[in-house]
Amino acid sequence: MLEFYEPLINLSIPEQYSTMGVFLTLKDPVDGDILKKSVEELRVRFPYFYVRAAYRGEDIVAVPNELPMIVRNTWEPICFNSEASNFHLAAWKYEGNKLAFEIDHALTDGAGIMPYIRSTLHLYLSKLTGNSFDTTGVRLPGEEIPESESGNPFKDLDIDGIAAPLYQKKPIPDFLRLVKDGYGEKRVFFMKIPESQLMQYCRTFDGSPNVFMAVMLAKAARRFDPESDKTVTVSICLDHKAILGNHDNYRMLAGDVVVDFPKGRNLDDVSKACTIARGQVMLQAQPENSMWMIKQMKHNPPTLSPIDVLDSICVSYPNNRSFGPLDSNIEDIYFMTSLSKITDIFCAVACLNQNFFITFMQPFSSDEYFKCFLNELSDEGIEYEFYGSEPIRLCGIE
Repeated sequence: MLEFYEPLINLSIPEQYSTMGVFLTLKDPVDGDILKKSVEELRVRFPYFYVRAAYRGEDIVAVPNELPMIVRNTWEPICFNSEASNFHLAAWKYEGNKLAFEIDHALTDGAGIMPYIRSTLHLYLSKLTGNSFDTTGVRLPGEEIPESESGNPFKDLDIDGIAAPLYQKKPIPDFLRLVKDGYGEKRVFFMKIPESQLMQYCRTFDGSPNVFMAVMLAKAARRFDPESDKTVTVSICLDHKAILGNHDNYRMLAGDVVVDFPKGRNLDDVSKACTIARGQVMLQAQPENSMWMIKQMKHNPPTLSPIDVLDSICVSYPNNRSFGPLDSNIEDIYFMTSLSKITDIFCAVACLNQNFFITFMQPFSSDEYFKCFLNELSDEGIEYEFYGSEPIRLCGIE
């Protein structure tokens, strides 16, 4: 029987697989040999990412995989849990000066993966440049792996002692759907917004990057479908581990809060819309609520059945703003997911080198809704750079 905090490996049908990736552009072309050496050296420091799937009774669990993790010089996807990936549940890829790490989302989330990305870049750039970079915040081979990182992240908490959540929001089942003509080609759009501009806007309008994105995306939904009377629901990802005091554990123990934008709410008053949305977030993102959610995970394990669409839009912002002395070697950073069907639109936000890098993902090819979003930014005086669009091509799971 799995412990409630252990990764539940979901080797599901192609339409439902869930993978995530961190995509970076470096200043110089990637040296594949040095990258491979760095990736293998970190095996002993991050053993929980060098795994394969295996049965433990009726459960599918992650066990050590002694085969090398694949580092390939192509952007073409492969399938995890197959010979192409050496049966790993993660892999690296590179082309030119771009590189990316993709992984089964059941193993970790955006917050959990960043220490590994930072450590890999540290080893790689140290070997490539011959420089000795500051190791603050870097996890290197030879270090002891603390229990807080690899063990039960809630060991010191009385999870069973929580009687009820502080607040539980009632779901809105009949929300505005942004998939108009059925599912089609999954696409991702890339853009950049200056950090100083967005943060000044947030300070002026009582917001945060998550709240700002939620309001702008909801306004875009109204522009996209002005005749609909249905509520726009936007889920904002949160990390239960961080809320409950453990920022280090790698596991995917994320949740979300939901902000609603009913038809009657005037979104032209951005300040008021941000204040209302921020209030909804603060009410839900309480330690008592996270304790309650973890208690439900402990006593009511999730099933592997297909996931229904839960919200109009989802926003995720893993709060990483710097790689320290490595920043000058990195041009940009983007987060992507395989876009499972829990939401119509998925917006992932990353921050680096005084810029927000935004990936806007959708399960259809039309750019109509994305253009509505850009128009909303322009109407609010937000300057942005659009870098283009392409099909979502992340690894699958066999």
